[in-house]
Amino acid sequence: MLFILSAGAGYSQQKAPAYPLITHTPYFSIWSNTDQLNESVTTHWSGTEHSLVGIIKVDDRFYRFMGREPQQFAALVPTSDEKAYSVQYTEQQPGEGWNTPGFDDRNWKTGAAPFSDDRSVAKTYWGSDDLWVRRTFQVERPVDDELYLKINHDDNIDVYLNGKLIYHKTGWVNRMTYLNLNDALKANLKTGKNLLAVHLRNTAGGRHLDLGISRNMPPPPSEQLLKATQVNATVKALQTVYEFKAGGVDLNVNFTSPLLLKEIELMARPVSYITYAVKSNDGRAHDVKVYLGASSNIAVNEASQEVMANVVNSSRLKLLQTGTTSQPVLAKKGDDLRIDWGYFYVGGDKGSTTQFITGSPREGIAGFIGNSAGRAAKSGIRGRNLVLNTVLNLGKVNTSGVEQFMLLGYDELYSIQYFHNNLRPWWNKNGGKTFTSVMDEAAASYKSVMKKVNDFDETVHNDAFKAGGADYAKLCELVYRQAIAAHALVESPQKDLLFLSKENFSNGSINTVDLTYPSAPLFLMYNTALQKGMMNGIFYYSESGKWTKPFAAHDLGTYPLANGQTYGEDMPVEEAGNMLILMAAIAKVDGNADYAKKHWKTLTTWADYLGKEGFDPANQLCTDDFAGHMARNANLSAKAIMALRSYAMLAEMLGDGATAKKYKALVTPMVPKWMELANDGDHYTLAFEKKGTWSQKYNLVWDKVLNFNLFPQSVYDKEIRYYLTQQLRYGLPLDSRKTYTKSDWIIWTATIANSRSDFEKFIEPLYRYATETKSRVPMSDWHETKDGKQVGFQARSVVGGYYMKAFDAQLNKR
Repeated sequence: MLFILSAGAGYSQQKAPAYPLITHTPYFSIWSNTDQLNESVTTHWSGTEHSLVGIIKVDDRFYRFMGREPQQFAALVPTSDEKAYSVQYTEQQPGEGWNTPGFDDRNWKTGAAPFSDDRSVAKTYWGSDDLWVRRTFQVERPVDDELYLKINHDDNIDVYLNGKLIYHKTGWVNRMTYLNLNDALKANLKTGKNLLAVHLRNTAGGRHLDLGISRNMPPPPSEQLLKATQVNATVKALQTVYEFKAGGVDLNVNFTSPLLLKEIELMARPVSYITYAVKSNDGRAHDVKVYLGASSNIAVNEASQEVMANVVNSSRLKLLQTGTTSQPVLAKKGDDLRIDWGYFYVGGDKGSTTQFITGSPREGIAGFIGNSAGRAAKSGIRGRNLVLNTVLNLGKVNTSGVEQFMLLGYDELYSIQYFHNNLRPWWNKNGGKTFTSVMDEAAASYKSVMKKVNDFDETVHNDAFKAGGADYAKLCELVYRQAIAAHALVESPQKDLLFLSKENFSNGSINTVDLTYPSAPLFLMYNTALQKGMMNGIFYYSESGKWTKPFAAHDLGTYPLANGQTYGEDMPVEEAGNMLILMAAIAKVDGNADYAKKHWKTLTTWADYLGKEGFDPANQLCTDDFAGHMARNANLSAKAIMALRSYAMLAEMLGDGATAKKYKALVTPMVPKWMELANDGDHYTLAFEKKGTWSQKYNLVWDKVLNFNLFPQSVYDKEIRYYLTQQLRYGLPLDSRKTYTKSDWIIWTATIANSRSDFEKFIEPLYRYATETKSRVPMSDWHETKDGKQVGFQARSVVGGYYMKAFDAQLNKR
């Protein structure tokens, strides 16, 4: 069966901030950030280049359809990963002119780069607040190439070249970065002796400095490499499909990550398919080959890390494998990091596949174009920025078409450290499988998997379309893979399923409860086992005695180390409320409270806390912690009310009528009191008795979804009317303090609207944001409603909250 899809069948050309290609975990996640697949280098969700290059050969012509080759640089002034170097430095305030060539630095110390407070990477330890550095270097002849400052710094920095300021930044860059400062560098660089002078000030967190100057090496002209014409792109829940014209053939490229929520074993298998479907468009037969060049950088944190590439063929596949030579398993934690342990694989069918390994993308492309790819692939190749090259020979292609696929997979070896136990990924939780056998399984089950994928894509589309219309369905399809791939799936030593989120581009926390809460609708809708998997670790943390406070923890650590909360402050009402509400939602979907019964003592402790502290919250953080502390937060109070009513519902389901009655009696008078304290005429306030303010009351959505019916309809009607007067071009602001918003909360807020037309009025500007934003990153849930630009966050799991309207429709048959 050919999966050549057209813009029909309910789908149409779709624009997105970024297009999901390979999506499995926070580490194995590759995206295209331009509307044309062949106009940019593909990247990890964090923006670091994870290059995939695709070329189709049609007879004697070559057409690029995917990616661009990453820029190649040559060192003019090398950084420490290229060549060891030393500098003069001081940690004491220097005299006037310290940044100029003629300054006398003989009393300064000499130290090797990099400078850091991390002794595992530092050649020179730096632990003070300020660092001044002078680095001299020679330039033998004038430089014509475009120049970049290559730098990794933490924190605030000023960089001078021969006494002139060329770079200033308040903040840090986290990794080695190439900055295009060509004009400033060329204006101040001279033949002979030069000086780079740096002042670096630490204000928070770590310390680091390593810098040099690089020449951009432009690619040699290639008259042979043409550009395929992209005619369509479609994003579904599990597939991203591109359509191209390449001379005499039509090419469809289908990226499929089979994240089927209802089939955990399949969802957990970290293997994606790239399917190439080709047919003649001019009535003639054409000789066709398809090439993929996959960068070894997919298996490193920094491009400077050495890798080894190997041939590791299986019983049915030709396979190439790469990973770092150092293999620092679970050695790093943090946010803007990529995996540098385990192994990345590319495979294709033995009968039609040729593979070879090269030292650069240009060599790989040249090998394909020059037809030198037929030689046997050599194994054990070491280096940096290697490329795994795979060629599929599709043979003669006529109007009936040919289809073939490649497989991309990642073996993490170990995924998570959980209270100091290293846990294997779910697919190999018992340690008995090889990854080559997993790749073989994926190849053998291709047809049955694609049938399931197509069926489930249709289910997701129809569920969302029926609930909220065409634009709402497109938003849900766009974020489906993102929400899932922001998690790791493992089994705990207690044999519990753990589905652990990462706070991508937020703070890197693992299993954050106030990510679990907004992402819940997607997982409640399609598999509550995964929703429980987000909560099991939090329950274990409390019930093991490791967490002793009377409310839920904020997190379990910093990804991928889940050894205990690392966030600096608790969110007492927020997290206790989240866990109780989600427990009630699980019970409503499952039709029983068995999961609640298992954790009843812990839930009771949290309910008791909320009964005392929840209605009129103290000055504390909520999930919108970026907005700061707030006392008497009306929306947080609403969460406490929903949570206490949830506890009463659970007690009732467990046959504890006395407890249910007690908590219903506690909650009932809170509602009119809330309405009185939050009332501000035509709307309700941000904080109790704080007139002239307003906020989205997204927590009230559970009153409708769980059919508590605590608040009169007039409350919802009043709020919806008011919100519609506050909308800007790209959505409803979060509250009256700023014009930024959280897109997941908009959909929760819109779900309390009493009419479909009002709901769609909130979706229209949100869909406009998704299709017009200039922030080309995997969907950011925190954006400006005036200009549609990302404020922060990207690729986070919370976009699972977009499914709230669909979840409500499914649960309540609306």
